[in-house]
This record gives sequence, structure tokens and C-alpha cells, in this order.
Amino acid sequence: MISYKTKEEIELIRQSSLLVGKTLAEVAKHIRPGIKTIELDKIAEAFIRDNNGKPAFKGYAGYPATLCISVNEVVVHGIPGNYELKDGDLVSVDCGTLMNGFYGDSAYSFAVGEVSDDKRLLMQRTKESLYLGIKVAKPGNRVGNIGYEVQTYVESFGYSVVRDLVGHGIGRELHEKPEVPNYGKRGDGTMLRPGMVICIEPMINFGKRYVEQDRDGWTIRTLDRSPSAHYEHQIAITDNGPMILSSFDEIENVLREKEN
Repeated sequence: MISYKTKEEIELIRQSSLLVGKTLAEVAKHIRPGIKTIELDKIAEAFIRDNNGKPAFKGYAGYPATLCISVNEVVVHGIPGNYELKDGDLVSVDCGTLMNGFYGDSAYSFAVGEVSDDKRLLMQRTKESLYLGIKVAKPGNRVGNIGYEVQTYVESFGYSVVRDLVGHGIGRELHEKPEVPNYGKRGDGTMLRPGMVICIEPMINFGKRYVEQDRDGWTIRTLDRSPSAHYEHQIAITDNGPMILSSFDEIENVLREKEN
């Protein structure tokens, strides 16, 4: 069953989602060569709790941390630990919050120091594919329209779309119906209707689409060990089209300040 949200509920979801963006911005301030991923996780947990939220991922199905921190060939669900970020790493950070009974969920990929042109372009094009998917998330279209836009764009550069993991509905539960694949055909899948809230999250590999899971039961890596990028926005379907509830603005302000 798909859970349709009222305008009041969508506003509560937005508040939770905006906290995710602020948390990722706080994490972005500290991303640098030499920092351990577990340190970033502690920063995120403290920030969420200081802002009257709860980390959504910690304890979810037994997950041990606040963030998923996925470096280079890790696609998603990387567990923070003693790994020290290195110059040239591509690191994807996925974060979730719970406030007022509703979940926020968003992800962003960061360059650590100077990354290769291949990684930089993969990140840029993955983020571009996210916005192409959002653009068609209108009432009357279907989830296949979203997947089609993401897939055709990234495959035009020779990249591949992870098939084993998909976007999802969200609200009072972290993962709700419908599933939102990053591949598909126009006109296929669940009809998009006003009141739906979904997460669109392209997970795009530089190499082939195949992945494997580590023995920890969480970490997902590319089978060919090529780098992968991941961006995620939380959106509401409205009569006027897609409304982005999450925000990259604070994150990108931090990144600009670090460059100057």
C-alpha cells in the first residue's frame, strides 16, 4: 500500500529532510585527508541530536551507525570505521533523520582533496541525472519515467546503473512503497500521484553495474572495483509537479567556502 501524505505531513517531512541537509553540510566541513570515517559519524550523530532529531539509520535493521559512508568502489551502506580518507577519494555520504514522527533521507558524494577527472565527471553526471529524474516526477507519469531519464543520461557516458538497489517511498517509515528504480521504460511502473513522497537516488558506477556485498552484511561494492557515485533527494509529488523537500544548498555553500 502506498501512503499518501497531506500538505501538513509533507511539511513535517520537509523539516526532517532539511535537517539531513544541514547534517551533511556539517559533515562536509570536516571531510579532508586523514580524518577517520567514524569521526564523521560522531559529528553527524551529535549534530542531529543537538537539533532535536534522531539518527534514522542507527539501529535500523541492526545497522550500527548514523551515516552510511561509502568510499570509491563502495556503492552504498559503507559502515564508518577507522578508515582514514585519502586525497583523491570519492566518498558518498547517506544520512537519515527522524523528527516529529517522519523520516528525512538524502545523500551526497564528495571529493576528498584533488580527485581524478574520471571521478569528478562521474560525480557531476550522477548529480545531473538525479535532477533529470526529478523533472519528470509529475502526476500522471510513472516511476519508469524517472528511471528512464537517469539511465539514458548516464549510459550515454558509458556508465552503468546499479540494479540491485533502488529509491523508495518514505514518510512514517524509512522505506515505503513504491520502489523507484534508476532504470526503466517510460510508462512502466507505479503511477505517480499527488501526496506521494519518494526518494530518488541514482547509484551510478564508472564501470559495470554488478555489485557484491561484504561479509558485514551491509557494505555494497562494485564487482569490478570501479568507483561509484550516489546522490539522493526526497521529493513530494504535487498537483504542480515535483517539490524537492531536501536541500543541497547548505552542503554546496560549505564546499564553496572550502575552495576559497
